[in-house]
Amino acid sequence: MMDNVSEITMFFLSGLNETNNHRFILFFLTLLCYCVILLVNISVIVTIIMDNNLHEPMYILLCTFFMNSLYGTSGFYPKFLWDLLSPVHVISYSGCLVQVQVIASFVFSDLSILSVMAYDRYVAICRPLEYHSVMTKQRLIILVCFSWMTPFCISGINVFLTSRLKLCSQHIAKIYCMNWMIVKLACFPAETTVNSIVVYITVFIYLFHGIFIVLSYMYLIKTCANSVENRAKFMQTCVPHLTSLLIFLVNILSDVMFMRFGSKDFPQALKNFVALEYLVIPPLLNPFIYGFKLSKIRNRIMVVLTLKK
Repeated sequence: MMDNVSEITMFFLSGLNETNNHRFILFFLTLLCYCVILLVNISVIVTIIMDNNLHEPMYILLCTFFMNSLYGTSGFYPKFLWDLLSPVHVISYSGCLVQVQVIASFVFSDLSILSVMAYDRYVAICRPLEYHSVMTKQRLIILVCFSWMTPFCISGINVFLTSRLKLCSQHIAKIYCMNWMIVKLACFPAETTVNSIVVYITVFIYLFHGIFIVLSYMYLIKTCANSVENRAKFMQTCVPHLTSLLIFLVNILSDVMFMRFGSKDFPQALKNFVALEYLVIPPLLNPFIYGFKLSKIRNRIMVVLTLKK
């Protein structure tokens, strides 16, 4: 058995086994979805980069937010599109670990960026006179690096620990690779103790992020309740953040809860839909949410679309 374990070089993804009759329709729908995700996210990123009036902390954070969406979806859609046209759904061992790293760091980065956005809105609304002295260029760079590098390192630690496990199966019951799905394939459960501890620490870290975001916006709502000006600022800049946070959390929690408590009797199509939610809905909707709600971005996009100068 140990000899067989050492020779594992690929995994079989079983999540698409029931889609053979509809794979071409699914391929074109998925391709359309990915093209729209690329178009809308790149459009907002380019709009922010090209317009000097948008070179403010809030918009720069939004730019990193949309860049992260492009990064995360690139770890899923190309491989998924290939699998839809392939009779055998396989992924190399190293490719699986890379996919785990990309998707996990994408999810963690989203929460980190939303946390930084909450802090930015707190300073802007509650300490407006100090905003530019607090949100300096140097601090903004540090916060952006924190939002990207810390999640990347945390997910990297999880992937490294998983890569050391001896596995006794090549079958992953999902349409893409996930860290815990690989850990469950370990030959000796006792070897996964460290993995479990690190996973719990990771969950605690990002649970703290979520609590920080919720408490920040609760404080902002309380602060803005007594000021018409602050209420207007909150509705203009904070509502999109709250909407994005709500969409993100609902999608992530539904996938986690389904994976933890979902019955094996559920149809595979439903399992796939729940697994895909956070890779489809947030990257697709967030650019529209911010593009329509934030007037500076909306006006700039309308200028480009109507070819006005």
